[in-house]
Amino acid sequence: MSEALLKQKNKVVVVDASVFAFPGIKAYKIDVDDAKKIGGVFRKEKPDFVFHLAGAINLRRQITDPLFVNDIDFLSRTKVILDICQKNNIKKVIFVSSGGAIYQDAVSVPTKETYLAHPTSLYGLANLAIEKYLQLHCQNNNLHFVVARLSNAYGSGQWESGFIPAIILKILKKENPILYGTGNQTRDFIYIDDVVEALIVLAKRGDNEIYNVGSSKEISLNTLFELTRELLGAKIKPIYKNSNIQETQRSALDIKKMKKAFGWQPKTDIKEGLLKTIEWYKKNEEN
Repeated sequence: MSEALLKQKNKVVVVDASVFAFPGIKAYKIDVDDAKKIGGVFRKEKPDFVFHLAGAINLRRQITDPLFVNDIDFLSRTKVILDICQKNNIKKVIFVSSGGAIYQDAVSVPTKETYLAHPTSLYGLANLAIEKYLQLHCQNNNLHFVVARLSNAYGSGQWESGFIPAIILKILKKENPILYGTGNQTRDFIYIDDVVEALIVLAKRGDNEIYNVGSSKEISLNTLFELTRELLGAKIKPIYKNSNIQETQRSALDIKKMKKAFGWQPKTDIKEGLLKTIEWYKKNEEN
């Protein structure tokens, strides 16, 4: 995201407790909860737009999980960000949410933005809560916003806990990847370059709306595994395990709203995206 914005001649500033800098990008290693320090960054850097990615907890968490308990202040973080945006006359806040988690167990697939959301996971519930709070805060304070509900984003440099990098890395190490459930559950995967392009479009247009950002295509985890294995030329089989979290059986996002409003649609199909991702991990594993 930061690199794409930089290539378009934007000044880019990143704030995160665990941030690492890229050439040309200014980074502040600050906890988002620290309103005083964050406010100082805003006053110094004077940003026009804010991409809010300081979201909520991981999907695979039980309500008793200490990591969830430690992250229960996700609304406080959002309040800190929005209060500072308001004080510094930010033009727009772009919040990156989760379509897959918010539309869990949807009857209609691909799922539209108008679908009545009733998430069944803590992650989905947290994202929906942030969305609702964001809308109320911005509407009451004349602050422009947009919500991007992402499907399953993947690509170079993704956390190893993601489904696709986990499979790639296991196969590269000649180990058996783990698939939870039967593997027949479907997901909507979108390559990171397409996500970034969509977020930049939403920064410029689409005020005070919610937009799905995905491929609009379902692919089963078994099919995805087989394709990845084929591209890597491996014969490894997955290990199937029961999940302790209720799994959504079908998931895909309807992206007609984005396409109609802005002419946006993803350019990278799953095979091309996997090849790019595999090459990145091969190169970085070797190094």
